[in-house]
Amino acid sequence: MNQRILPYLLVAPAVVFLGAFFIVPLVQTIVLSFDGGGTGNALGNYSRMVNDLNFGVSLRNTFMLVLVVVPLQLAMALAMGMMLQKIERGREMVLWIWTIPLGVSDLAAGLVWLALLQNTGYINSALFHLGLLDGPTPWLNSETPVTLFAAIVLAEVWRATAVVLIVIVAGLQTIPKEFGEAAEIFGAKPWRKFTRITLPLLKPSIQSALILRTVLAFEVFAAVYALGGRNFPVLVGEAYTWQNENQNYGVAAAYAVLIMVISLAATLVWLKALRTNPETQA
Repeated sequence: MNQRILPYLLVAPAVVFLGAFFIVPLVQTIVLSFDGGGTGNALGNYSRMVNDLNFGVSLRNTFMLVLVVVPLQLAMALAMGMMLQKIERGREMVLWIWTIPLGVSDLAAGLVWLALLQNTGYINSALFHLGLLDGPTPWLNSETPVTLFAAIVLAEVWRATAVVLIVIVAGLQTIPKEFGEAAEIFGAKPWRKFTRITLPLLKPSIQSALILRTVLAFEVFAAVYALGGRNFPVLVGEAYTWQNENQNYGVAAAYAVLIMVISLAATLVWLKALRTNPETQA
């Protein structure tokens, strides 16, 4: 066999899989979003999307979640990763326990927190029996937007912080211990070591973690739907509603394209903001 052809043959299955299950559906979705919705206007679906009653609310809610959840998860992952570095024995067990939520689906995580926080949930019942509440207290409806938002943030932080943690831990393993030891010899305090040595060397890992988590955060739906239903609209939730309840696939496709564009823009922002120089990382 010609050795020049062999590499292409080896990657061909992956290329075919990517094309069949990603590129083709992506192109179909984009085309569907511009079909005009029977109005003859190529932007008809986008016009209906923008004029949708819940569009502004869902856009605001989605961005609020991203702006709160992603920094919280990064801060927690950094703290947990640094704590792991200090553990001498049982490090693998601690990491395994922290990553258990990764094995729980989005919807299951939402249902777990729903069982804890709903009117007759475990937390309400416990606080009532302790005399701290007079009766069942609603926290997850449209009349309590602050507690509903806090519950969704809590569920998302519990469910997906491990994604960031794994990337951070992998990055920490690549930092030579000699750097920290040299800093200690020169009298550097722990915080100075963290900000001047660990963080700069972790920049590629932080960049990867932020890109991955931000894209996934813009696609949040199942946990939000379980906890808040239609009381807390998000972009993916509106796409789901237009496709399954309204049976309007064009507007649903427009929502999907919008989410993709926002995710790509966020990726470019992180690539620009956390750009690394290969020479300095060598």
